[in-house]
Amino acid sequence: MTCITKTILLSLVLIPVSLFAQEQTDSAKPKNTEWSYHFQFTGISQSHFKFNAPYSGKNSLGDSAQFNAFSVSSTLFFGRKLWRGAAAYFDPEVSGGVGLGYVLGVAGALNGETYRIGATAPSIFIARAYVQQNIPLSKTDYEDTEDDNNQVAGRTPSNRIVISAGKFAASDFFDNNTYSHDPRTQLFNWSLWANGAWDYPANTRGYTGGVVIELIEKRWGAVRFSSVAEPIVANHPEMEYVFAKAHSETLEIEKKITAGAHPGSIRVLFSHTANRSPSYAAGITALKDGDTTTLNIISGSAEGHTYGGQKTAICLNIEQEITNNLGFFARGGWNDGKYASWAFTEIDRTGNAGLLLKGTSWHRPNDLLCIATVFNGISSGHREFLKEGGYGFIIGDGKLNYGLENITEANYSAQLTKSFWLTFDYQIVRNPAYNKDRGPVNVFGFRGHVEF
Repeated sequence: MTCITKTILLSLVLIPVSLFAQEQTDSAKPKNTEWSYHFQFTGISQSHFKFNAPYSGKNSLGDSAQFNAFSVSSTLFFGRKLWRGAAAYFDPEVSGGVGLGYVLGVAGALNGETYRIGATAPSIFIARAYVQQNIPLSKTDYEDTEDDNNQVAGRTPSNRIVISAGKFAASDFFDNNTYSHDPRTQLFNWSLWANGAWDYPANTRGYTGGVVIELIEKRWGAVRFSSVAEPIVANHPEMEYVFAKAHSETLEIEKKITAGAHPGSIRVLFSHTANRSPSYAAGITALKDGDTTTLNIISGSAEGHTYGGQKTAICLNIEQEITNNLGFFARGGWNDGKYASWAFTEIDRTGNAGLLLKGTSWHRPNDLLCIATVFNGISSGHREFLKEGGYGFIIGDGKLNYGLENITEANYSAQLTKSFWLTFDYQIVRNPAYNKDRGPVNVFGFRGHVEF
């Protein structure tokens, strides 16, 4: 039995539970409930044709054609009210599959569902387990909150402080964008649904642990702050939080805006991480001296990695509704790029922009047409390290003829039933892994998505 077959079978075990929960919710439709139950299943298949590549390295995307790289994920979302203003959330998840090129060779990786796992047998794990407390501010009004993933229906203060503590994804709270933030329903590419310059703290599957504090003001916007754990080794499942040595802090300021009568938001994010990452300067020196082991950032253990790595980033995130059916988004990001990328991907500078159009004008209001492009770059130290033959945990062709990595993606998502969407996706990658000697790469994909 293949790992994909096992993953699908494990996911199907969860579906009856979710169907029962959905039936109960739909039949009663209460405004206030004690429980929240939701389910999602996503399968993505991708292929690329043969492309030009005069040389390849350890972390290169293979230049031969590859077909039917398939990934699946399945999640149950449980929520339970506790005391006044508090709820607990618990999300068991199953994932498995293979990404194109084992998720190597493109900094803006091609499938947001594979994360940094190139090939993995299916497994059940706890994606999220956290408690959340809402604290109303004085003289606030209240609004109805709909039942949703990790959100129990009820009456919520419009102006509030929210404290979340436990295990979660940092992207659950930060760098949100209505039009591009979920590879299960929107664009596939890592550097389009998230800000690639934010090396956001996460284990191999994308989760971390810690605390998030939010100040939310309905008319103005929000301020968010978190302190969470970092991977013990780059792209590693084990996390650590060591005072003054290994941790990550993120601050985001969100301001609501309007253009005419259409809502929008501007978010500015500041991030600082401390971890065991080595510097590119040390790696360059070692490589020039013939030592190819000093910057072994894909090591499977903490041995040989000392504390001292630092990374500071600033990111901009814009969304704006243009019409009731058309939305615009853009992101820009920069990090200092002195130390090795450690958690998300190997991008030090990024800029993207795109549009999302609902299918209302052709009488399919729940269909989505998305198109976007992104330009990614790296610091001078990072660039020199790759040129000397170094490798990160995602890219490294053995040498480098540097150019900005450009990825353009378009997809169409059609709602075929109440709970099932089918998506066709196309990406063209120019200068994969910042190398003008390789590519372009044409990537085609399909996505099936079920949610209740």
